[in-house]
Amino acid sequence: MKRLIAKLKSVYREKPHRVFSMYLNTDPSGPEQQVGDWKIHLKNGMNNFESYLKADGDSEEKKNFKIVKDKVEQYVQDNELNLSKSIVIFATADEEVWFAERFQMPVETYFYWEETAKVDQLSQMYEQFPKTGIILTQKESIKIIDSELGSVLDTKRFMLDLITEDWKELTSSQNEQEAIEFNGELRPDKLEQRFEANRSRLYKTFASKLDKLAKDKQWDSIYLVGDKKEAQDLIDNMNKPVTGVVDKNMLDHNERRVIEMVQGDRFLGSIKQ
Repeated sequence: MKRLIAKLKSVYREKPHRVFSMYLNTDPSGPEQQVGDWKIHLKNGMNNFESYLKADGDSEEKKNFKIVKDKVEQYVQDNELNLSKSIVIFATADEEVWFAERFQMPVETYFYWEETAKVDQLSQMYEQFPKTGIILTQKESIKIIDSELGSVLDTKRFMLDLITEDWKELTSSQNEQEAIEFNGELRPDKLEQRFEANRSRLYKTFASKLDKLAKDKQWDSIYLVGDKKEAQDLIDNMNKPVTGVVDKNMLDHNERRVIEMVQGDRFLGSIKQ
């Protein structure tokens, strides 16, 4: 996203070409948002530009805007049943610029048809909610959420095989119950004893995996969620700095809820331009 923002900042189009920028709040829970209000805002925003361009009399610019308008409206129509809290779009008629994304955070509704892309709100959103890794621990089970701008990009789940002392990533077809077979030869009380006796060393081996993931995923911030002793074992052995620790067991919570909890009340507020 940082590279995208930098690229958008470099875009410049002179008349009759322009850059379209749109921030559309589609959050149904907004205090001033009635059902379907965003459709009215979208229609009015587009109509206002068309009226201005008609009065200006530049047929080439009007044609360019119509190309962008049709593409934007098609994107919105295609995604109408899967909207979240906002849509952000940047576009040019020649399609050299086309970015369209639905976000899990509200924005202030604005439309622009200017020489440059208006990235202020998007930049603010990224500053508040950058590329983040959230690591949830619960003894021999660890889940990792890769997130950006409040959305889940990817999740990974690992289980510790206490027989071989290897951390094994679960495939999409596996669930944790199946993975417990790793440790099936050990009684629950023996498993607990063995884990606690070797926890620091076992988490040390996982810390190197986290450092590699942090580098590969380009995390700007890292949060650990789980038992504070387990979190400290990881912190002590990680090279990457940890942004914060939440002493709660949320391993099986919905990923969206985890992100909201970790990033706090800021997540629920509007992003001001």
